[in-house]
Order: sequence, then C-alpha cells, then structure tokens
Amino acid sequence: MQIPFERELETAIAAADRAGRIILDQYEHFEAVPDARADISTQADRDAQEAILQVLHRAFPNDALRAEEQTPSLAGAPLAATRCWIVDPIDGTRGFAKKNGEFSVMVALIEQTRILVGVVLEPVADRLAYATNGGGCWQRQPSAGAATRCRVRSTRTLADAILVQSHSRSPGRQSELVAALAPKRVIETYSAGLKLALVARGEADVYLNTYPYFNDWDICAGQILVEEAGGKVSGLLGEPIHYGGTAGQRSGLLASNGFLHDSAVAAIRATRT
Repeated sequence: MQIPFERELETAIAAADRAGRIILDQYEHFEAVPDARADISTQADRDAQEAILQVLHRAFPNDALRAEEQTPSLAGAPLAATRCWIVDPIDGTRGFAKKNGEFSVMVALIEQTRILVGVVLEPVADRLAYATNGGGCWQRQPSAGAATRCRVRSTRTLADAILVQSHSRSPGRQSELVAALAPKRVIETYSAGLKLALVARGEADVYLNTYPYFNDWDICAGQILVEEAGGKVSGLLGEPIHYGGTAGQRSGLLASNGFLHDSAVAAIRATRT
C-alpha cells in the first residue's frame, strides 16, 4: 500500500530517532531539577533540535523551518515557503528536567494550512506515534514488532470519559473547566505531544489545554495523530486551529475522540455565560 508523503514521513522519523538518541544520552547524565520552571531550556533541547533540522534541511532544502530553540540550522533555513516543518525538540522539558520521562520529540510538516505529517516520539518509553494526511495514525514499539493502527476510544458520554491534562498547579483541585466536563477520571502528564498521543491511541478520550498562549510546535504533530485516528481537535470553543501566524495559539485546545467533542464544547461554553 502506498503511504501518503512516504519520503517526508521516513525523514521525519529518522530525524526524531536521531534526536531521541541524543536526548537519552544526555538524560542519563542529567542531574534532576525537582522545581524546574515551565520555561526551562536545556542543552539537550538545542542539540536535539539542531540534529532534527539538519536531517530535514538536507532532505528538503526548499522547505521552511520553524522551531523552539535558536540554533544554526534554524537561522540558515528559508524564512517562508509553501511547506514548513514545525519542530519541538523536547516537548515537556520539565519532564526531562525532573527526569520523570514525561517528554516527547515532535516533528510536523504543514503545507499552507494543511498538516501533512506528524511524528511524536517518546524517547524513554521508546514509543513512536506517527500519521500522514489520509494515511491513518500508527504506533511502533520495538518490543511489539510491526507498527499497529491507532484508533480513538468509542466513549460516548463525558461521565465515562478519561480526561488528560497538564499537571495541576494546585494538586487535588480540578479546574473549573474540568469540573464542568465532569469526566470519570483525570490523568496528568507533561508534554502536549504525550497527551495528544494518548487520545490518538485510545488511552484517553479528551485532552484539555487551557493555557492562554502556546506555540504551533506544541501541538501541530499531535493534532494530525488525533485526527487520523478518528478524533477531533479545535480551540476550546470549537474554533479551527490555524498554523503559521505570528501570534501563536490563543484559543486553548480541545482534543477528543470526536464522539464527545460537541458535548465538551457545550459544557465549556456554559461556563462562560
């Protein structure tokens, strides 16, 4: 079977795998920072990003690059093009810094407004999720053999849903929006990539992101995972997600198995009336 954007996907996976090896090598010797700040950046972020961008630029020199860290390959890449690679070398750097394994490598390719490829690698778990536009969402773990298809859960009511969110600033107290959704269970982890992959793999039903501002690279690779697995991604009030702007993402994020999306949006809207 012909895989859509096969060369782009193979290149993105190769880039993520290369970054993953760099990250794990530094992770092994990294001294944990228990109180790591949300905006922490490490040498591993910069080294991993440079490795990713080198692979991408060598394979697709005419594509633009957008990424979190200021590294040489980013500075030397085209500023604008029809296609753009969007990279977060370590999504969830606090998870890296705290050494709890909750971080991922995210690589995505967009063409104007369409996401073509998304790759989310979890280096510590050695687990890869990837998707192409029209090609479905897949996951790979060496111990499990061949890649397997990812599909969202079929949960139909919020009362039966598993919701994933970032670690609460006030442990034990649900946010207003989580309380409004009233899911059966709430799980918390760093890394939007991990959270979106959980929804895509059918291990969670809803991902709620209430941050007032975040960047394209925080979510782009994960969005296509969810959508190609049968789910839906939008702003908190159902707005479409747009990439490539200068203002970042300011409407929050709601990712779901699709079956719960309308009811989740309605519950969120009800808190704002």
